[in-house]
Amino acid sequence: MPSTPESVFKDLKNGKFAPVYFIQGEEPYFIDKLTHYIENHAIPLQDRGFNQVVMYGKDVNLSTVITNAKRFPMMADRQVVIVKEAQLIEDLGKESGDNLLISYLKNPLPSTILVFAHKYKTVDGRKALGKELDKHAVLVKSDKVPEYKLSPYIEEYIREKGFSIDPKASQVLAESIGSNLEVLTNEIDKMLINFPDPVKITTDHIQRYIGISKEYNTFELTKALSFRDVVKANAIIQYFAQNPKSNPLIPIITVLFIHFNRILLVYGNKNLGDRELAGVLKVNPFFVKEYVTAAKNYSLGKVIDIIGYLREADIRSKGVDTYMESSQILKELVFKVLH
Repeated sequence: MPSTPESVFKDLKNGKFAPVYFIQGEEPYFIDKLTHYIENHAIPLQDRGFNQVVMYGKDVNLSTVITNAKRFPMMADRQVVIVKEAQLIEDLGKESGDNLLISYLKNPLPSTILVFAHKYKTVDGRKALGKELDKHAVLVKSDKVPEYKLSPYIEEYIREKGFSIDPKASQVLAESIGSNLEVLTNEIDKMLINFPDPVKITTDHIQRYIGISKEYNTFELTKALSFRDVVKANAIIQYFAQNPKSNPLIPIITVLFIHFNRILLVYGNKNLGDRELAGVLKVNPFFVKEYVTAAKNYSLGKVIDIIGYLREADIRSKGVDTYMESSQILKELVFKVLH
């Protein structure tokens, strides 16, 4: 069974290193994070000149990788061999190359830490190599963080840094930046370095240090729509129209689609309490009342119609049906939602 990036990172921080790591999946952020940690912590700095080899998949085959892995460390306890972009190794996935790696997996050199950073795809777990990696290596699955888990991820990331964050602020970050974890964590890190001591992050901090308006963002748009605040909703989409590069249409439609699907779920779970409903909606309990209010403000039939409007806007945003300016598509969509 593949390990999670979190569990492996915990072992690494506790000084537990394995002979072989195969880190794979669609989310490059976790692959880079684990690889970077091993590269910088597995052996002392003074030993790396002779005992650390970093290669790239497009430049090597598995014979070269295994040859390096079988070397003994020079005047040190162990060596590290890292293959970045391992998905580009020419004979990985071919019988000849896979057999070489399988043979090594069954009898790895204890003094070597061999790392494969295999991005954007996974080895077929039904084939021989996949089965052997699962048996004999630390096989890590790096999955994308789903949209509904972004806010909890942000809260945990900031907590690990010694800070805390207001639920509204974490939602603003999640909805405004999206699921590119490299961009998201870079923006958070750039913000946090401005504080000499831990603080609770608010929307004011986000506006000041990241540049996301605390009044005109997708979080405030969904809130305005929930409460059918026509003036606020129109002010926000006007702001978006004036700042199109910072507010691309497709992510906005995605956020609105998730939002109205949650309102739809409220209708199917009216008998639940706030905490149970929060679990169904996959939101912080802090936001449940907004969704309950939204369900009162929109009939079930209207919510179903709105989901149809969102699908239509999505098609238009991609130029499939007809060409319209993004601002016009959003303006028409919001009008249909509110009226």
